[in-house]
Amino acid sequence: MTSERRPALAVIGGSGFYDFFDGAAEEHEVQTPYGAPSAPIAVGEVEGRPVAFLPRHGKKHEFAPHTLPYRANLWALRALGVRRIFAPCAVGSLRADWGPGTVAVPDQLVDRTSGRAQTYFDGGGVHVSFADPYCDELRAAVANSDSELRLESGGTMVVVQGTRFSTRAESRWFAAQGWDLVNMTGYPESVLARELEMCYAAVALVTDLDAGLEEGDGVHAVDVFAEFERNLVPFKALVRRAVAATESTGTCARCRVHDGVRLPFELP
Repeated sequence: MTSERRPALAVIGGSGFYDFFDGAAEEHEVQTPYGAPSAPIAVGEVEGRPVAFLPRHGKKHEFAPHTLPYRANLWALRALGVRRIFAPCAVGSLRADWGPGTVAVPDQLVDRTSGRAQTYFDGGGVHVSFADPYCDELRAAVANSDSELRLESGGTMVVVQGTRFSTRAESRWFAAQGWDLVNMTGYPESVLARELEMCYAAVALVTDLDAGLEEGDGVHAVDVFAEFERNLVPFKALVRRAVAATESTGTCARCRVHDGVRLPFELP
C-alpha cells in the first residue's frame, strides 16, 4: 500500500453493519502479535480520501462480544496507518426519552465486563489516562452532522459482558445510576484504541428500550437486529458525513497519552 493510500480514518461496524463502501474497496489481510482481526480490513474511499472499514463481529457475525479479537482489531488498524476511529454500535436505551432510532454520541463509559484482555501492557508501569474515554473532536463531527435520525450528544454507556441481555433488576439499577445506554462491545475496544494513541468515538444507535424500562417480554435479539436494519441506511449516511467532516487525520492532544513515557515496545 502506497503512503497516499494509507487510511488515517477508520470505521468499525457493529451488529448488522458489515459493509460500508458503495464503490470498490481493497481488502487487506493483517497479522498481528495477537492473531488475526475479525475480518480482512477493507480500504475504500469517502469523498476521495482513503478510509478503512472493519466489521467488528466478522463478515458473517462469527464473533460474540466476549470472544472478539479486540487487541488484534485495533493493532491491525493502527498498523495500516489509522489514527482516528468511528465506532458504530447497537445499544439499548436506559431512558424512555431516547427511543429506538435515536443516535447517541456518548461522552462517558462504565465497564461491567469481566475476563476480557483489556491492555497491551501486561508488564511494566504503563498507565493511560482514560477519564474522558472518547475523542471530543470525533464526537463533534458526528453530533454536528445532518441526519434524519434523532441525534443526542453526551450520555454514559455501560458495557456488559453478554451474551445475555440484562435482567429487569440490572436494567433498573443501571438507570438509577444515571447511565443512559447499555452495550456489549464498547469495552475494551475504546481503551485499546487509547493505548495505541488513536482517537475513538462510539456512535450508538438505539435499537430497544432495556428490560427495566417497560413491561413485556424483555429484549429479544431478533427485534434488535430488525430495528437496526430499519435504520441502517440513514445510520451509514450519518457515519459517512462524520468521516467526511473530519479534517484532521492525526491523533489529537488528549489521545496522545504516552508523551514522555517510555514504552516496552514500539507502537505499530
